Amino acid sequence: MTGPSSRKAILRQVSTDNPEANSLLHFLSPTSEVLIGRDPRCQIVLDSLTYGGVSRQHARVCLTSNQTTGQPLCWQLCDLGSANGTYVNGQRLQGCRTLQEGDRITLGQNGAQFIFEYRVAASSPTADFPPIQPVVSPAAYSATARQAQPLGATPAADVTLSQLFPIVSTGRDLTRKAYLIPGSIIVCTVVLMFASIGNTILFNLLLALLLAGGAYYFIYQLCGKHKPWWLLVGAAMLTMLLLVSPVLSIFILVFRGILPGDVPEDIESIGFPVLLVRMFFGAGLMEELLKAIPIFVAYAWGSQMRSPQRERIGVWEPLDGILLGAASAAGFTILETLGQYVPGIVNQVSIQSGEGLAEVYAIQLLIPRILGSVAGHMAYSGYFGYFIGLSILKPSKRWQILGVGYLTASALHALWNATGVLNLLILTLVGVMSYAFLAAAILKARTLSPTRSQNFATRFSRLP
Repeated sequence: MTGPSSRKAILRQVSTDNPEANSLLHFLSPTSEVLIGRDPRCQIVLDSLTYGGVSRQHARVCLTSNQTTGQPLCWQLCDLGSANGTYVNGQRLQGCRTLQEGDRITLGQNGAQFIFEYRVAASSPTADFPPIQPVVSPAAYSATARQAQPLGATPAADVTLSQLFPIVSTGRDLTRKAYLIPGSIIVCTVVLMFASIGNTILFNLLLALLLAGGAYYFIYQLCGKHKPWWLLVGAAMLTMLLLVSPVLSIFILVFRGILPGDVPEDIESIGFPVLLVRMFFGAGLMEELLKAIPIFVAYAWGSQMRSPQRERIGVWEPLDGILLGAASAAGFTILETLGQYVPGIVNQVSIQSGEGLAEVYAIQLLIPRILGSVAGHMAYSGYFGYFIGLSILKPSKRWQILGVGYLTASALHALWNATGVLNLLILTLVGVMSYAFLAAAILKARTLSPTRSQNFATRFSRLP
């Protein structure tokens, strides 16, 4: 390409509604980067009301240098972790790419469109450029811009309708970025809890659902893969049904009757090594296999479908296994807590101190048990789910992968149950370790995912 003194790079903004309309030209500076987005501090500012799907700082264009010669060679476009993506000639941009003359840039699938071009000009290369901030990294840009210009300042003196009434311009961003649906669910649940005051059973159920939903949503956001909500709820419900069905009796017979998994009521009467072994069979192997049943059911169900439903519903990668395993564990935790532990402590305390104090103890037990499932049942089952998905992704090593995952998840489960009789410090360390195993599996699953480019968890970090 020729030097910047004879040819100027521009972004020609085109109208999707009226291609024949005059295009708006945005000249690019060879010495400064250009940010594009809805943020008033960007060099190319897009109207929030018209382009609600464009992020506040959506993309960046700058002149890059050859790492060997240090000479400027080409213009580069980078996506800044936008929610709806940046597309070049119809293909979603991952990170950065070099622009070629005639490339069509689209912010979001149906958002603002630009065409990258060169124009011959004899004037000074910066004569037509608006004032632009010096070149800085995206991470340092926000701090620099805040010092140079107050947050919320606009190029024009007029106050727009979208500024006075932000809700009219946010559109789909409310659900995609502002967590409108989870927030609405919380509000509805809280109102129902107010209405259920005095009805202990209903209040405890609503509280358990709220806490379990919040704990699971945290894992869902870390995974970053969309899965139908009804499928996840169905996984939890199926596990609950298994716990109240004859299937549980069969599992108890095998793992606690035939295998050495029977744990006496007075667990302090046996030594820690014996307790650990019994917990491994009677809690780890038994409960992790039971909670994995919904994952296998989803895989078998999805196998009977055609694309894209088979990928949407079935289990085809580690992220699918993690999401369904954690959902199954949420159902297990809710039923176990409300059906076994809460009634147990209520009966015990009622005899000693009265019914009123028993309800207080029940709440004190319910809250940590449900929230703690992130480092408990959800951690073990999500971790085993990772291996189930990995075995489907790599069928040649299926049984080896399943064996490692099943035994590891069961060992973590048994270690948590057994260390509860020692002291709280050791129990805390085991809980942190269990969550670390799950978090590591999620990160690895996102790396291995065939749909990695569509993973929405990446929006939590900006590209360098």
